[in-house]
Amino acid sequence: MVTAAVMGAGSWGTAFSIVLADAGHDVHLWGRREETCANINERHENTEYLPGLELPETVRATTDPATALAGASIVVLAVPSQTLRANLESWGHLIDPSAVMVSLMKGVELGSHLRMSEVIAELTGAGPERIAVITGPNLAKEIAKREPAASVVACADASVALQLQKYCHTPAFRPYTNQDVVGCELAGTVKNIIGLAVGVCDGLDFGDNTKASVITRGLAETARLGLAMGADPMTFMGLAGLGDLVATCSSPLSRNRTFGEKLGRGMSVEEITSQTRQVAEGVKSCVSVAELARLHGVDMPIVEHVRALVDGTMTPAELVETLISRSAKAETR
Repeated sequence: MVTAAVMGAGSWGTAFSIVLADAGHDVHLWGRREETCANINERHENTEYLPGLELPETVRATTDPATALAGASIVVLAVPSQTLRANLESWGHLIDPSAVMVSLMKGVELGSHLRMSEVIAELTGAGPERIAVITGPNLAKEIAKREPAASVVACADASVALQLQKYCHTPAFRPYTNQDVVGCELAGTVKNIIGLAVGVCDGLDFGDNTKASVITRGLAETARLGLAMGADPMTFMGLAGLGDLVATCSSPLSRNRTFGEKLGRGMSVEEITSQTRQVAEGVKSCVSVAELARLHGVDMPIVEHVRALVDGTMTPAELVETLISRSAKAETR
């Protein structure tokens, strides 16, 4: 048994706290809101993000980062990706110098174009053997309900990945290991953008042919960027790539697909955002990923179109129509 700190009491952070508790560990869950933490401690329920689901008694919540991080040998980072830097600047110095940090985040930082593991390394000085990523088809509510699911634990150090695999393996949660951190992070980030595009297709009442085309071409775009950045192409065929993409693009539980559907029905980004407190990471990641692709000379038309839709220079109908009418020149895969 180990002590784990989960920094972020949103839906995914809370769900992963359940996984760690089910695996036999003590979990300190950090959240920003007093009410959320009080409900977790007193009612064993995160009423804001996962209402109706009972949390194990070994999950204890606090708004104090020092209390959450005290004695933690595993630090799970589950804050919104664009807030990671500010959070680490605030309490990163409290993380034990020997602790392994695990990113649940899926994004590329705006401005710097850094992946989340790179932001962690920059802010904490940790080497690659202390930074891991957990990704895959991990819809939080299903994980919290202990429905069977598989995932990927990625770390440059294979022995650390194996250790983390043991720490979060439960009867309902099956992690696999991978050393391709770059590929796993890119796949997890870009799938949110593709999920937005598929949601737009749903909002426009297009059928399965359209959505299958967007999903398949989206996977091809992701793999092109991954190859340009040194990722293993097989990563995109596995749980971190295709698996996560299918879950995000097909499930009504997917925040990005649902956000895209509302865009397709004519709502603005501002209107949708005001209706929900949960973050659709693809809305901001489309900007940083589009810029990252240009830096590496990679053509990512779906990402570019989603970016145009989000910034208001393209309508939902134009997004789909212009993608389909693009020149077929050299796109053979």
